[in-house]
Amino acid sequence: MFGFLYALGYDHTSTKWKGLYCPSNAWYKKRQLDGLSGTFIKAIPPLVPKYHLKVTRIPLRKISVQTIVWRAALETNKVHTKEIFMPALSSTMTEGRIVKWLKKVGERIETGDIVMVVESDKADMEVEAFDPGYLAAILVDEGGTAPVGKTVGLVAEKVEDIEKVRECGLDCIDSGSSSRHDGTTSLETVEFIRSNESQVEQESFSAASSAQHAPPEYTCILMPTLSSTMTEGRIVEWLKKEGDYITSGDMLMVVESDKADMEVESFDEGYLAHIVYAKDTSCPVGTTVAYLVPDAADIPRLKQWITQQSNQVPSSSSLSSRKQPTKDSSSSPPPPPPPSAVSSSQQTTPSRIIASPYARKIAAEKNISLAGLKGTGEGGRIVAKDVLQTAEEQKTHHDSHDRKPTVATPQAKKLAESFGISLDTISVGSGPYGRIIPADVYKAAGKDASETELAPPHFVDFKAPAAPKHEGAATTPDPSGKSTSAPSKTRTSDIRSESTTSPKGEVAMNSMQKAVVHNMNASLQVPVFRVTYTVQMDAVEALYKKISEKGVSMSTLLAKASALTLRKHPILNASYGKDSIIYHDGIHIAMAVALPDGGLITPVLKNADQEDIYTLSKSWRDLVKRALLKKLSPDEYSSGTFFISNLGMFGVTHFEAILPPGAGAILAIGASKPVVGMQSNGFIGVSKQMQMTITCDHRHIYGAQAAAFLKDLCSLLEDCPQELTL
Repeated sequence: MFGFLYALGYDHTSTKWKGLYCPSNAWYKKRQLDGLSGTFIKAIPPLVPKYHLKVTRIPLRKISVQTIVWRAALETNKVHTKEIFMPALSSTMTEGRIVKWLKKVGERIETGDIVMVVESDKADMEVEAFDPGYLAAILVDEGGTAPVGKTVGLVAEKVEDIEKVRECGLDCIDSGSSSRHDGTTSLETVEFIRSNESQVEQESFSAASSAQHAPPEYTCILMPTLSSTMTEGRIVEWLKKEGDYITSGDMLMVVESDKADMEVESFDEGYLAHIVYAKDTSCPVGTTVAYLVPDAADIPRLKQWITQQSNQVPSSSSLSSRKQPTKDSSSSPPPPPPPSAVSSSQQTTPSRIIASPYARKIAAEKNISLAGLKGTGEGGRIVAKDVLQTAEEQKTHHDSHDRKPTVATPQAKKLAESFGISLDTISVGSGPYGRIIPADVYKAAGKDASETELAPPHFVDFKAPAAPKHEGAATTPDPSGKSTSAPSKTRTSDIRSESTTSPKGEVAMNSMQKAVVHNMNASLQVPVFRVTYTVQMDAVEALYKKISEKGVSMSTLLAKASALTLRKHPILNASYGKDSIIYHDGIHIAMAVALPDGGLITPVLKNADQEDIYTLSKSWRDLVKRALLKKLSPDEYSSGTFFISNLGMFGVTHFEAILPPGAGAILAIGASKPVVGMQSNGFIGVSKQMQMTITCDHRHIYGAQAAAFLKDLCSLLEDCPQELTL
C-alpha cells in the first residue's frame, strides 16, 4: 500500500483501522470536498479543516494495518489564538470546577476582565483574562471540572477569526501561550508524531478487541480531601450497601480524616456496584473507593471487568474513571480502561447531571431527584425554575414509587440502638434536610441531651492528651457552656474504687492523632518566644456572675476580650509568609477542644470582635457540641487567625502552649486563684489573679509587641470589662 497518508481513523462498524491514502495533495482536496473523509468515524488526529490548515504529505511504507507507523503534520495559517486555562488558585489545588462563565462566546475580552468563577479546594474565586480578544470557544461548560493547567476556553484576536478558531481548536494556540502567569504549564495537545511502533501496535490491538471486553459505563467514587492537611482517610462506616440506588446528595459513607469524622455525599446518581475499600480500611486521598453504574443490570458485568483488570495488573489498587480520565501517577498507577472507552464516551450520552448550584440546593431541600428532569437552560442545563416546576407538580400528583428512607447520622443510630428506640418512630429529624440527629433521639427517649455526652468537652493545650473524666471533677463545662475556673475536690477513695481498663502493648494512632504528631513536629521548625502576664480577675468574675445565667461562658468572655485587643495589635493576628507578613481580613478566634477519644480540634469563632457576647456564646456552644460529634466543616476548624488554649478548669495555674502550624500566636490561660497582697486602697486583702502566657512566632512578632498586647488585654479585663457586653 503506497501513497500519502492524510488521516488515520478507527471504524467501529468493521472494528478496523483505516487510513486515507491519496496520490496527491490536489486529489485529497477534491476527495475531501466530495465527502470521502466522512467515512472515518474517529480520526487521529482529527481530519484537517477544509480552509484553514495545509496538509504535509507523508510517504508510507508497505506494512500491515495493525502495526502501521504513521505521521501527520499540520501547519496553521496564522490564526492567532490565546487560551484560557484552569489556574492554580491555591497551593493544594489540583483541579477546579467552573461555577459560572461571566462572558459569552463572541464577547470582547480585555486584559483583567473577569471571565469565569472557579470553585477550588478552598473557595469560589473569580478568574481574570490575561490576553485581550474575543471569546471564541468554551471547552469546559459550567459545572464541569478540569485539572490545573488545562485549556478551558479559546480567545480569538479578531471577530472574523472566531469561526476559524472553533474549527482549529487547540492546534491554533500561539506557541507563546503556554507560558502561564501562575507558573503552571499548558497540557500537551494531540500529538501528531508517534515514533514508537510497538506502542502503536499495542494500542491498535486493544482498540480492535475492546468491543468484547469493554466495561459498562461507570463512575468512580473517590476518597475526598476533607481538610487542607489530609493525605489519607479511613472509612468508618458505609451508609449504603452494594446494589442500593444512589441519588445526588445521598450520604455514602463516614470518613475519618485528620480532623474529624465527616459524612461524604455522592455527586452522581446510579447503583452502588462495587465497594473497593471496606469498613475500617484506609486509603490515600483521590483513591477510588467504590463504583456506580447507571443500570442495576450492569453490576455483574462491571464486577467481572474489575476482576479481569485486577488479574492483568495485580499491583494496581484502583481504576481510573471513564468520565474523568487522569494522567498516570508516579505512585500506584491505575490500569487504564480499554481504548474504546474514550471513543464510546463520545458516542454515548454521559450520565452526569448538569445543573446549577442553586438548582441542586433547591432539589435537595425539596427531596427532588435531578435524574428525570429536563433542563431548559443553555445546553440542557437544569436551572432553578425546572426544579420549582417539578416541585409544584409533585404537590398535586405524588409518585407512589417515591421512596424516602429514614436518614440518620451514625451517632444518632448508635444512640437509638443503645436506648432501644426504632428510628422509624421519629418521622422527621431536625438536622439538614430532615436528617435525624442525636438531639432527636434524646428527645424521643425522653432524656436531656445536656445531661449526657452532648455536653461540651474541656479545653486543653495543643500538646496535652485528652484528660480522663472522674466523677465529681469539674472537667467539662455545664450545658450552658459555662466553664469552671477551679476543679472540685475528688476523694481518694473514689479514685481508687474506679475500675479502669488500661490498654496494653502497641496501639495504632487514629488519623487525628497522627495529624497532631505531624503538627507538633512541624512546630519545631518555627522560632518562638513566650511572654507571661498576671491579670487581676475580680472585675471580670463579678461581670461573669451577672451574665452567666444568660448562657455566657468565661471562655467566650476571654475570646471576646482577645479579639477587641487584637484590633489595636494586628501584628498578633497576622501570620508569617515566605519573606512576607500575611495580615488576615478578619479576627477569627480558635480555641482548642479535646475530644473524648483523644485528639484535638480548634473550633473557630469568626469575626469575634464584631459579634456581641451573647451571640458569640451561642455560636460557641453550637460549635463545641458539633465538635464532640465530629460534625464540623473544614472551614469551622481550620480558619483561625489567633489561638487560645485553656487549662484553667484543671487547676493549672501556668503552662506554655505550642504554636500551631501557620499561626502567629497562641494564648495559654491558667486558673484564677486567690492571692493575698496589697490592695489599691493600701490595705492587705485577697484578690483573684490569673496568669496568661502568649507564644509567638519570632519571625514577624517581637517581644515588645507581645508585651504591649498582654498589657492592653489585662487593662481591658481589669478596668473596663463592661466593654465586653457592648
